[in-house]
Formats: sequence, structure tokens, C-alpha cells
Amino acid sequence: MNFTIGSIENWVANYYGIEVKASVLNGYDELNFLLVEKSGKKNILKVSNSSHDYFFLEAQVKILQHLAKSDLASQFQTYTLNKKGETLTEITVDEATYYIRILSFLEGSFWVEAPAKNKALFENLGIFLGKMDKSLVGFKHPGMHRHYTWDISTARDANYKINFIPDAAKKRIADYFMLQFETEVLPTLSSFRQAYTHNDANDYNVLVEGDTIAGLIDFGDMVYTALINNVAVACTYAMLHQSDPLAAAVLVVKGYHSAYAIEEKELNILYYLIAARLCISVTQSAYNGSLDTNNEHHFITEKPAWDLLCYLITLNPIKAENAFRLACHYTSIIEANENYKNIETKRNTHIGRNLSISYEKHLKIDKAALQYLYDDKGNTYIDCVNNVSHIGHCHPSLVRVMQKQIASLNTNTRYLNNHLIEYAQKLTASLPAGLNVCYFTNSGSEANDLAIRISRHCTKQKDIIVLDHAYHGTSTATIEMSPYKFDREGGMGQMPWIHKAINPDLYRGPYTYEDANAGGKYAMDVKNIIDTLAKENKKPAAYICETLLGVGGQMPLPPNYLKEVYKHVRAAGGICIADEVQVGFGRVGSHFWGFELQDVVPDMVVMGKPIGNGHPLAAVIVTDAIANSFNNGIEYFNTYGGNPVSMATGLAVLDVIEREGLQENALQVGNYLLEGMRALMHTHSIIGDVRGSGLFIGVELVKDRITKEPATEAIKLIVEKMKDKGFLMGVDGPYNNVFKIKPPIIFSMENAKDLLTNLDTVLASL
Repeated sequence: MNFTIGSIENWVANYYGIEVKASVLNGYDELNFLLVEKSGKKNILKVSNSSHDYFFLEAQVKILQHLAKSDLASQFQTYTLNKKGETLTEITVDEATYYIRILSFLEGSFWVEAPAKNKALFENLGIFLGKMDKSLVGFKHPGMHRHYTWDISTARDANYKINFIPDAAKKRIADYFMLQFETEVLPTLSSFRQAYTHNDANDYNVLVEGDTIAGLIDFGDMVYTALINNVAVACTYAMLHQSDPLAAAVLVVKGYHSAYAIEEKELNILYYLIAARLCISVTQSAYNGSLDTNNEHHFITEKPAWDLLCYLITLNPIKAENAFRLACHYTSIIEANENYKNIETKRNTHIGRNLSISYEKHLKIDKAALQYLYDDKGNTYIDCVNNVSHIGHCHPSLVRVMQKQIASLNTNTRYLNNHLIEYAQKLTASLPAGLNVCYFTNSGSEANDLAIRISRHCTKQKDIIVLDHAYHGTSTATIEMSPYKFDREGGMGQMPWIHKAINPDLYRGPYTYEDANAGGKYAMDVKNIIDTLAKENKKPAAYICETLLGVGGQMPLPPNYLKEVYKHVRAAGGICIADEVQVGFGRVGSHFWGFELQDVVPDMVVMGKPIGNGHPLAAVIVTDAIANSFNNGIEYFNTYGGNPVSMATGLAVLDVIEREGLQENALQVGNYLLEGMRALMHTHSIIGDVRGSGLFIGVELVKDRITKEPATEAIKLIVEKMKDKGFLMGVDGPYNNVFKIKPPIIFSMENAKDLLTNLDTVLASL
């Protein structure tokens, strides 16, 4: 619609008998004009959107007339009647019907313009809204019963607009909160109190004077919906631009509850309702952006809304819920003094005693979101070590795929199913030509076990060459080839058919970073083992190696190491196995697979952990020749391996990595972390070495850089201090003195900066 100032002034004169000067005001989907009479009296004229019918506009009139009878009457606008005594004036322009109405002008500053907002103002906002909603009990009008974009109860409708968000990280956050809305809110939303609500107490509709609420304007978003939604909307806008958004929301809740009691179950979902409102806003802005709209009001809160969503993802929902509960004088859901003795006793009773728990002060993790973990005490932790949740905890795209598939079909591989073939094709397409036959299992341990079984069958040999300190799994066969397990307390020791090659450690080993030929020299140790076997008329069945060493010290292999090793092993008839359980699927950044860093092509590739983002899925990929050799009449069948849910999950992981550019993210953020850790070496002598690739990083701590004595006790203290600062880190290496940094590969640059800043502080405190 396009109305001139002149036409507005003429309508006011003709229909209302008032001479005014008009000027344009901002508006979302209606036209707004300031009217000033000769006396200086001001009013507001609104021109309805042609999509707004009379029935809905009448509802706006009726609700203001109802509120005019309340104690809050002075804080709401009143209508000026036209010459016919009507509140709504029908006009026709270009064969379209519009309604104009004139409302009184309320003095005061917009909430957004208030220079300093004290606690009283936030609380008074809540009190005002609580009184308003309480006064509306008994009000009814069918015009407010509508399906509306900006009704939080219909937030699910925004799902399709998420795809209009161009930034992958932002899209992921919005999608996560939409998933939580569907999970935490929708199942129970209909059971909550329903009411006629203003639904838009935003920072341009709330008027303030000092620390009091002067008025509330614009009932164009009103709707019959869950009462708590009105609180959520107010909290959302009150939180914008605040240094402590939760504190602002708590004050609003406190004030509202004092005027009109909020039920406990309503508080339980308030955090998710606030997030949902923000998701509606940012997805609508993204959608509007795709239309090239020039209405700046459509984007006015876009940046602060994103800032607040990013804040919410770091805010433990248990902390938020508890804060809301305490503001309303309900009991706390956080037991601050809980030391977990009861749960630990039960765990020790019913769970294997040799299953350890991380950290000196144990954590009880109740929820997770992407790269964040939430404990039961309201704390949020940045996950710096969980390489299993490769694309993030509870990634919404993955969850939805799994939900859909498990609701449709989950059975074994004795039936034809497209998922199995589709995933196998896409997975093998990421590998060098020739590696094209898949065997699906449920864990990395099971996959490595199978890889050894296949190797022994194909070569008719038994002996296996591994690296010292290596870890390949927990089955009987994989424990036997894991020095990390069999050489430690409780281990069975080295079996005669297992042969340990020296760990190619460029920091502590005999050949260091300064030796350009270190890779070939370390490879000679494998050659020596092969030569010793030959003297006993034996050959290796296989050589297996993590393509970046995990428990061996979080370290990349020396240049040309695998190239030389593979040459020696193949010359002896052995099979070269690349264990990608820890590092595959883009984690190293520059390449999709760790073995690609060495410019080699293995005979077998073993995958686990990140392949299913925590879902029990793993795989062994082999060549046609090996597959044909293994096809000896004894069927290989795995009850759950290759099931449709697992295949759909695997496909979703690959899709997310590609769609969100996560390999590139691993490269960029990883390089930043590596540079940052090396910079810390200049100020903290305890850091002896920094190594890694992408988001697979090892930081080795020593007491003395000359002697390289491991700083084993210091690193334990640092891990606990970092945990207290909200960063979960792990320790590995032969001497338990290496930080292992291998977070979900959605780990952001901001996460990396925060990690470096806090680690610097902790190291300085030693």
C-alpha cells in the first residue's frame, strides 16, 4: 500500500472532522502516522494491512475497551470515533479495502531508547503485564482465535524458513532450538493455561518513564494462546542488549508472578519458549531477506536476536529454569550440596567396577547442545575432547533423520534395503579408488577385530605389527594388539604374535623434528620386525596404525612414515590397515582421512566413533581382492551392523559435514588453536610441545624442557581448573602428560579464543 501524507490528512478531515499535520512512523505490517492538531494534541493513525479483516480489527477495539475499565486504563490507547460514531473507518484504494483508526498518543520513551534500565524497571514490566493479563480473565473475542506466525505455540511453522539462514553455524543453533521446542514444549503445550494475550511486548511497543511503565501499544499481534507465551515474549525483548540476559528475564518473571501467579509447569518450559520466539524472529528475518524487502523494521532486531540465541545455547536450561523458579518462590531443582555419593554407590553396585569416571570432582551431565554439555547444577561446559559427537551433541539434522527412520523401519541386512547401498556408495566415494567394499559393525573395537580376522584369513598368517602405546579396542583380539592396555596394570602382557614397533615420536623419540628423514628411520623398526619374523619362517598378517596417534600422545606421524612402512609390509605380503576410528571424517581439516596426510592408500580402513556421531556404527572398508578372498563360504553376518537406522545416521553425518563445511571449519579453527597454543609456549615453559592437524591437537606438558620430565601432577590440576572455568579437557600419552584437544568439529573460533584465554590464565596461576 502507498498512501500520501496528503491523502491521510484529507481522510482525517473528511471522516473525523479534525485538521492535522501527518508524518510517517515505522511499522511492521501496517502503516502508522503521527497526527498533530493545531492545539498540539497528538494522535496515531493506523492503516490496516489489506489482509486484516474487520473481524480481527474489531477484536483490537474490544480488548482496549475492556482494558479501559481496568486499573491500567491510563497506560493504554483509546480510540477516536469518526463522524458516524465508529472506531473503524472503511476506505477503498485501488479496489482494495482498508480500515483506518485513530488512537490516542501515549507519552513516554520506547523501551529500547531508555538510557539506563534499573532492576525496578524490569520488575515493573513484569508487574504491568501480570496485571494486564489478570484483568483480561473473562475477556473473549473469536477474532483472536487464529493461526499466527508470531504465536510461539505455532513456532514449528518456522522450520521451513530455517533454510533461508545463510550461515551454517547460526542455522544449526536455530534448528537445535526448534528441535527442543518440538521435544520439550509441544507434547504438553495444550495442557497449559490459554488466554487472550497482547503477544508483542517488544522494545518498540513498551513505553517507559524513569523506572515505570508508561504504556503498551500495538495490539496487532494479539492472539489466543498459552498464557506463558506472553511472559516469554516480554522476557525475550527484555533480555536483548543486556550484559546479563538471564538476570533481566528473572526480574520480569518475578514481577509478573507477584501480580499474576505463574504455574510451576509453565516455568519449566519458559527457557525453550524464549528460544522459540527468537527462532521465529531470526527465521522470519532470513525469509524476508530472501524477498529483498526494503522494510528496515523487518530486520530491526535481527542482530540482537542472534546474539541472544548464541547466549542461550551457552546457558544451561536447568540454570534458567531454576532461576525462574526461585524468582517465583518455588523450590530449587538444583541440589547445590549434592556430592553424588548415592548415585556412585548404585553405579558401583550395578555397573562394572573398572569403568572409570572423569575428573576428580565428578560431573553429572543431564543435557547437551552441539559443543556444549550441561550438568545438573546449572553449569555449562565447552566440550573440548569428545570426538565421538563429531558434528555436535544432539545435532538437529541428525536427530530428525534418526527419529524418522526408526519410526519407519529398523531390521537386519537379510532384506534388500536402499539405505544400505546408498550409504555404502557415499562412504566409499570419500575414499581412494579401490576401497569400495564395506562391512558394517557396531563399534570401532568390533571393526578392528574384524579387520584382523580378515587379514589373517587372507594372508594365512597370524602375526600383527602394532605401534607401542597403541589402542585399538576392547575385544579380546583388539586388547591383545593394544599395548596401551596389555602393558598396563591388570594387562595380560604381550602375546607372542603381537609385535610392537617403536612409537614414531618426533618430540621424545630418537629421531626428532630436526631430522628430515625421521619418518624413514622410524619405519625401519617395522622392517626389522619383518626381518626377524622371516628368520622364523613367518610373515606379518597385518600392520595396523592410527593415522594420527591417539593415546600414544596425540601426534601426527612423521612425513613419509606410512609410505615407507607400507612398502615394507606389502613386500612381506602383509595387509596395511589404517585405523581412522579417532581421526577420520574431516577432523584433520586439510583432508577427509588421516592417512591422506601421509600420501598413502591403505588396504583396509577402519572407522568408528565419529561415523555415527555417537550412534553405534562402525565399518571396515576393503578392496575387491580382499573381499573376494574373505568370501570363503563362512557367512559374515552382524545382527545390527548395517541396519537402516545406522545407515540413515551415517548418511546424515556425511551430509552435515559437507553441507555445513565442517572439514574447512576444522582446518581454520584447528590452525588458530595450534598457533595460539604455540604462542602460549613463549610465556609458559611448562608447555614442551604442541602438535596436531585440524581439530586433533596434542599439547605436552613438562617440568623441564631440557629433561622433558613429564608434568603429570600439574596437568591433573590444570584439567580440574579448566573444568571449573567451563572447559572439559582430557589427558593422554604414555606418561599421562598430554592434553588431548579433539572437540566436535563444529567447535567455533570463539570457543577457541575462550579456550586459549582461560588456559593462559590457569597456566599463569601455577
